[in-house]
Amino acid sequence: MPKRTSSARQAPAESRFDAILDAAERVFAASGYDGASMREISLQAGVAQGLIHYHFQNKAQLFESMVKRRSSHINGARADSLDALFAAETPPALEDIVESLFRPPLAFGRDEGTDTGPYARLLASVANSADERDKALTSKYYDPIALKYIDALQQVQPGLSRADAVWAYMFAIGVGISMMAQTGRTNRLSDGACDDGNTETMLARIVPFVCGGIRALKA
Repeated sequence: MPKRTSSARQAPAESRFDAILDAAERVFAASGYDGASMREISLQAGVAQGLIHYHFQNKAQLFESMVKRRSSHINGARADSLDALFAAETPPALEDIVESLFRPPLAFGRDEGTDTGPYARLLASVANSADERDKALTSKYYDPIALKYIDALQQVQPGLSRADAVWAYMFAIGVGISMMAQTGRTNRLSDGACDDGNTETMLARIVPFVCGGIRALKA
């Protein structure tokens, strides 16, 4: 008789796996890679420390798995969006490309009720780090989608040099990481007039802002 596998029996293991990664995000964001301990992660995740070592051999593997989870979700959505835009009968506009870059990370936290602040802080640190581990992770999980967007910018903006397309992507990503964190600072500075918790409100400002900068580079 075949062995039955129920989703109910699988769910706890999947839940614990995600709980470990969620806790890792918080601890790494607060303490940095060197200061983070597997013990603290296990306490915040509510699991035995041995379970962390069962899923992840060491801290380096746990850190990479944490980066991989978020980057796969966000960059997978970005790649699908780019493919759909260029498969359409009408060529995409610059605004379409820029929106496809920003919507996945912004909607991910806001629309799903996920606190992406810790990961946004980690991503900013990793992306701007000279550490060989961090550079390797950025190259592995973020450079492939970056190159797709750099190519896309040149396709929709004839005359935009490769160098300026790279600058444009890097400046745009800096804006995206900053606003992904949902610190509430925009609300505070604007006395509540600017809501950084609303995806559509954010996109309505970010897209024209970034597109204006890209067009200015080409001028």
